[in-house]
Amino acid sequence: MKKAKNKLILFAVLSVFVLLTLLIAILNGVNFTMAANDADAITQSLAWQKGSFGPNDRRPNGAGGFFARGESGQIGPMGPGSPEMGASLRYFTFAFDGKTGNAETVALEISAITESEAEEWARSLLRESTGWTRGTYRYRVYEAEGKTFVTVIDQGRELLPSYRILIISVIGEALCLLLMFLFLLYAGKRLFAPLEDADRKQRQFIDGMEKEFQVPLTVVNADVELLERGGGANEQTNSIRRQVHTMSRLLKSLAGLGVLTGETDFSAPVPLSEFLQSEIDLHTEAFLRRGIHPETEIEPGITLRASPEGIKRLVEELLDNAEKYAVSRAKFTLRREKERILLLCENDAALPDGSCDQVFDRFTTLPNAAEGSLGLGLAMVKELVQSCNGRLRASVTCGVFTLRIAL
Repeated sequence: MKKAKNKLILFAVLSVFVLLTLLIAILNGVNFTMAANDADAITQSLAWQKGSFGPNDRRPNGAGGFFARGESGQIGPMGPGSPEMGASLRYFTFAFDGKTGNAETVALEISAITESEAEEWARSLLRESTGWTRGTYRYRVYEAEGKTFVTVIDQGRELLPSYRILIISVIGEALCLLLMFLFLLYAGKRLFAPLEDADRKQRQFIDGMEKEFQVPLTVVNADVELLERGGGANEQTNSIRRQVHTMSRLLKSLAGLGVLTGETDFSAPVPLSEFLQSEIDLHTEAFLRRGIHPETEIEPGITLRASPEGIKRLVEELLDNAEKYAVSRAKFTLRREKERILLLCENDAALPDGSCDQVFDRFTTLPNAAEGSLGLGLAMVKELVQSCNGRLRASVTCGVFTLRIAL
């Protein structure tokens, strides 16, 4: 339940993060695009006037405004059409002769650089058309009277509000995400309290049911043994034994569900190599009764931070599955593979080749399933592997059923 609560908080915060990031990207993208369009309008007007503002553009009363040449586009006292633009713009323009490459200073209304630096800068832009240079400078390259003109305008002052909006919006997004996380953390406790209580009662019910059923099943087994001693085994006693065996496996599966729903401790490393080998040794007799000698390739010294009880259930289910369905051979491999621990369980099976990951779904069985199979064993294996942040896959190749688990 704690994992479900953490996932809810994570997905909620991630969803809001994606939406806010998309909104901020759109708003700031439009903002910077409008700033670029305004700068292009200024450089275009300079291009119409061959790289510099005429005398009318510098009159104190702004007569004629920025578009003093009869152009439509006057948009009022703000923006690129402001009558004060000619007096306040920081820019420079150089004209380069197409034959000799000599530079002529058309305008140098900027204090940040010297004339020689401005000429070198303009020459480096000759092969361009228009765009941003050095972060906050907008340039335009155009042809007129057989010469190539390069105009560069300083838009740092105009872009400053846009950058401030960007910084404020990013900080605002971070604060919103933090506040939302804290709210969900607080509200999650109240929201999940009834569910956690129901989950606790469910675990208590499963534990109690397992204990309650074990007693009558033990009595039934003992009664069957007494009957068989008196009159020998018959169809009825064999049927009772089969049903008792089915009930015992069902209780074992339910007990495994209790392991999955309970809280797990991943603080201590589990000696996986030693544990797997010891469990295989315990199951060897059961394999030999079916004429199968289990093969092993276990790399020593492999440990895994996981719940010891969960790993025990995982290995038991894998061995039980191989014991029930292997035809003539079973092999278990444990080794390190890059950053992962790889566990392979292979056994021959009368199944068609291909992927068969459906065996990890609850109550799903393959055509070769044993009588009375509940389809819970490998479903439990899947949940145990996922609780360890692992991945698993099932496939059949040339009649060999393979479970590949990467932990």
